[in-house]
Amino acid sequence: MATYEEVMVQELQVWQRKMLRKPGIFNRLSKSVQDRINNLIPEKVHQAITVIIKQMIRGVLFGAKWTTRDKNQVLSLEKSDNIVAEKIRIYRNTAAAEGALTGAGGLWLGMADFPLLITIKIKLLFEIAAIYGFSVTDYKERVYILHIFQLAFSSAKHRRNVFLTMKDWDEKSKDLPEDINQFEWRPFQQEYRDYIDLAKMAQLIPVIGAPVGAVVNYRLIRKLGFTAKMAYHMRWADRRGL
Repeated sequence: MATYEEVMVQELQVWQRKMLRKPGIFNRLSKSVQDRINNLIPEKVHQAITVIIKQMIRGVLFGAKWTTRDKNQVLSLEKSDNIVAEKIRIYRNTAAAEGALTGAGGLWLGMADFPLLITIKIKLLFEIAAIYGFSVTDYKERVYILHIFQLAFSSAKHRRNVFLTMKDWDEKSKDLPEDINQFEWRPFQQEYRDYIDLAKMAQLIPVIGAPVGAVVNYRLIRKLGFTAKMAYHMRWADRRGL
């Protein structure tokens, strides 16, 4: 019978192949349509959205750093996964409740879901990083968290590029600039916005906003949690030469 680690390595290999898969016809068409829409939006609007998301993410990143404890005890992969699964369940249910509440509140309360959901997502990623034994006080680990965020919420083409950047992170991170302002914020905000726009727009519609908000947030957190788990499994496997 295969050990837990062997089963996880097999699961990781399947996930890695999925991350490297080239965009299909539907993905390319969807991305093409979204790019055309983005081209119609004035550059000043893009710049304003980039600044807003940049400041929002920076605030959450540095705030969560002080509210997340680094894990002192090194656990086995299986025990860490079990704790992570419980964290994902808690955050998933919290996000679903938040989505239902803001979705039921009409347009203006629905708009408040955007920053609230980002806060929940980033805090979950900090929790998961700490559980797997990575220090969230380390600037380079916070950049890795941003890469996980992109990996979960990007087009197939951009996702592939992000994944390749994350491979062998311990080595590649040595060349990172020490200033988070040099992070590529424009593609980050645009890919994220393009990914969730369609689903979240329905949340603003009266009557159906609450159930849509709950379901969408539930699924987004579930996907983010699984992506983070696989991303840290990749770090675990890289360090063991697997």
